[in-house]
Amino acid sequence: MSMTLAQLEDLEQIRRVKYAYCRCIDMANFDELRSLLTEDSSVCYVGGSYRFESAGRDAIIAALSGAFHAEAIAMHHVNHPEIDFVSATEATGVWYLKDWFLDLRNKIITDGSALYRDTYVKQDGRWKIKRATYERIFEIVTAFEQAPNITAHWLAKHGRQL
Repeated sequence: MSMTLAQLEDLEQIRRVKYAYCRCIDMANFDELRSLLTEDSSVCYVGGSYRFESAGRDAIIAALSGAFHAEAIAMHHVNHPEIDFVSATEATGVWYLKDWFLDLRNKIITDGSALYRDTYVKQDGRWKIKRATYERIFEIVTAFEQAPNITAHWLAKHGRQL
């Protein structure tokens, strides 16, 4: 199946939105993250040890800013995008997620993978995330007594202080 130039451009814009989504979470850039979500966006993330659901951009941003704070280190890496266009203004996507999260407050490290299943809409010429979900493929939660030797920690400087 051949794609039009406009669809190829839309495909690249959707990829950039998802990549920016991960970067914004890992770097606590919640102002930019707000611009990537629709006002009525929703999320549902299902892990082995949690289920997080939220609806509405403001509620999602508030919850994420509480999770990705100065006492956390996060890495979200998405790849292998499978994007399908439903219409000129709606698309769906499946992404393979590999993530790692260090929680200094609770002294645990979470390592895992999942498949994101997203819905995107084009509003005012820009693609945004309307719905983001994942269910874990695997999740390993490891407790630690002493924090590792952290030599760089972006969220300590830029994340919300607890």
